[in-house]
Amino acid sequence: MKRIVDVILASSAILILLVPIIAIVILVRLTSPGAAFYWSDRIGRNNQTFRMPKLRTMRIGTPSVATHLLSNPSDYLTPIGGFLRRYSIDELPQLWSILIGDMSFVGPRPALFNQDDLIAIRTSRGIHFLTPGLTGWAQINGRDEISIAEKIRLDEEYLRRRSLAFDFFILWRTLRKAITGTGVSH
Repeated sequence: MKRIVDVILASSAILILLVPIIAIVILVRLTSPGAAFYWSDRIGRNNQTFRMPKLRTMRIGTPSVATHLLSNPSDYLTPIGGFLRRYSIDELPQLWSILIGDMSFVGPRPALFNQDDLIAIRTSRGIHFLTPGLTGWAQINGRDEISIAEKIRLDEEYLRRRSLAFDFFILWRTLRKAITGTGVSH
């Protein structure tokens, strides 16, 4: 049932947001050199690597590490990158990943391919069996402001509590956070 809901919601969102997404793509291209989309190698369900699209918010040549590992992340942002990140607009292309089944609307955020410690912990705790999400229980409970240990704890809690009702609750809270731009530190 979750997959059916994902396909219906992703298809609807893509149709509704197509014109704004095209406008944002043009803005990204006009404000910084390089492609509008950034394809990131991520770890998905069962630790399979997939390519996750995002609207590019960082300058070309930024190291391929988790943003919190950069010495001064704001130095790498494009002119509109901070705005796109603050309101999670850079995540809109992931609707495509949901539509094709690499992601779900709700689940643990997919790890970067080089986050070996996070991947190992998730695997040891069974979290790797979940389809990664556009948002998740950890994202609405701190996002960039909590430690990896706390994210793992919240991902485990989601693993135990997961249901369509819980997913809709998480989606509702995510929408509220995205509109207000809270919980993003870079």
